[in-house]
Amino acid sequence: REGGGSTPYRAPRIVMKKPRAAVGSRRRKQTSSGEEREKHALSSSQARPTTPDGQARRQEEVVLQASVSPYHQFRDTAEVTVFRESLLSWYDQKKRDLPWRRRAEGEVDLDRRAYAVWVSEVMLQQTQVATVIDYYTRWMQKWPTLQDLASASLEEVNQLWAGLGYYSRGRRLQEGARKVVEELRGHVPRTAETLQRLLPGVGRYTAGAIASIAFGQVTGVVDGNVVRVLCRVRGIGADPSNTFVSQQLWSLAQQLVDPARPGDFNQAAMELGAIVCTPQHPHCSQCPVQSLCRAHQRVERERLPASQSLPGSPDVEECAPNTGQCQLCAPPTEPWDQSLGVANFPRKASRKPPRAECSATCVLEQPGAPGGARILLVQRPNSGLLAGLWEFPSVTVDPSGRHQRKALLQELQNWAGPLPATHLHHLGQVVHTFSHIKLTYQVYGLALEGQAPVTVTAPGARWLTREEFHTAAVSTAMKKVFRVYEGQQSGTCKSSKRSQVSTPSSRKKPSPGQQVLDRFFRPHIPTDAPRLNSAAQ
Repeated sequence: REGGGSTPYRAPRIVMKKPRAAVGSRRRKQTSSGEEREKHALSSSQARPTTPDGQARRQEEVVLQASVSPYHQFRDTAEVTVFRESLLSWYDQKKRDLPWRRRAEGEVDLDRRAYAVWVSEVMLQQTQVATVIDYYTRWMQKWPTLQDLASASLEEVNQLWAGLGYYSRGRRLQEGARKVVEELRGHVPRTAETLQRLLPGVGRYTAGAIASIAFGQVTGVVDGNVVRVLCRVRGIGADPSNTFVSQQLWSLAQQLVDPARPGDFNQAAMELGAIVCTPQHPHCSQCPVQSLCRAHQRVERERLPASQSLPGSPDVEECAPNTGQCQLCAPPTEPWDQSLGVANFPRKASRKPPRAECSATCVLEQPGAPGGARILLVQRPNSGLLAGLWEFPSVTVDPSGRHQRKALLQELQNWAGPLPATHLHHLGQVVHTFSHIKLTYQVYGLALEGQAPVTVTAPGARWLTREEFHTAAVSTAMKKVFRVYEGQQSGTCKSSKRSQVSTPSSRKKPSPGQQVLDRFFRPHIPTDAPRLNSAAQ
């Protein structure tokens, strides 16, 4: 289960049994001579880490170690060993049973194993595990190998990815599969350095995860969960997005990774951050490395009465930089917040709010089309936001609402020919937040009733049944738009955390004071827009 409820875990003082080998390391001795020949047949750029990259990172680690206060480092190899053994022992007992772990552990073929890990790591970027499980299962059933994915169409990829968000991930994953099949003879690069250099969409974290889990390369990884764990364990209060802080976190990850079980160790660190060392309400009593945690030590120290907190006490460790402010400590402008406890770490990076944009979109339907009612969808460009996905005809408009209907009607006629302007009804709005854009859709509907069916379709457009729409490669935002349109008949429409749906007849009458505020902040809706009395959420 995610979160608490389980019996508090107590880390063993002494780990008697020798740790198991990682997925990659575990099978290296069992690798057949044929597989060894296959590995050695890879180009040198795949089979070996690039020397300049490896040397540069080792030199970087040495420089960082020399410039950082000992408070933010591990004292010695003994302390590192305790951390590794405690974390791996906990992971062996508490790890979640996830489909990508089962597939990687049971796969002997190195390229298939790497593909299984690759797909999961891409899907898990910015997406919760619970959401990914179903998508991953369906993906691997449809495309169990790199060759299967490479031969698929982008339309098929977008269709399966629909609803998972960050759609460029699926496209880049397929581009990578095609490069492996067409240019690398079907073999996935074997090291983090070559994975990152040769495969599109594979950054430092994803490369390290694939290399350590699939191939047993001793390389650390840093994702959001690992950042949180390391910042708390070593009391790093500075902004993790700062270049120097980020470099130090990668250096710590590389220092800690277990040489015998690198893949398992990296997964254990991420697992700890996901289910124990959580952002808001961490379960410190269940943490296997609590005794090494600077954040926990700080919490315990802050709880002591002032009379017991003796300056210079030898059992209290604090950061004491030789000169100036420590680059890894929180700035003096951000004092300790006792109500947060260990959640004082890491410091939250300041984020720019998403920019606001407005779009008018229309569900154009032919109720009397041969074979049943059909709706018009058009395809987005192959680059940019929601590249290659299908949507209802839309135009970017001024938030004031001026000329909104005129611009939208022109766009509709570009795709479907002459249309009756009087039938264009405003139904409500959908607000959907993407990673960097807060997009407000003004939703319109137009039903072509009593007219000859439109049989000619422009390139990049198609007429679909309602059933076909729900399985097409469309974004979550478009599905919300369609629910507003369907709400005309049912009188109900749901909303979600990332999408807010509102329609004219669904809003409660506000107080006089609220009406003044609403008139000031609410985008103007054109007064010439006819509205359906039955329009609802």
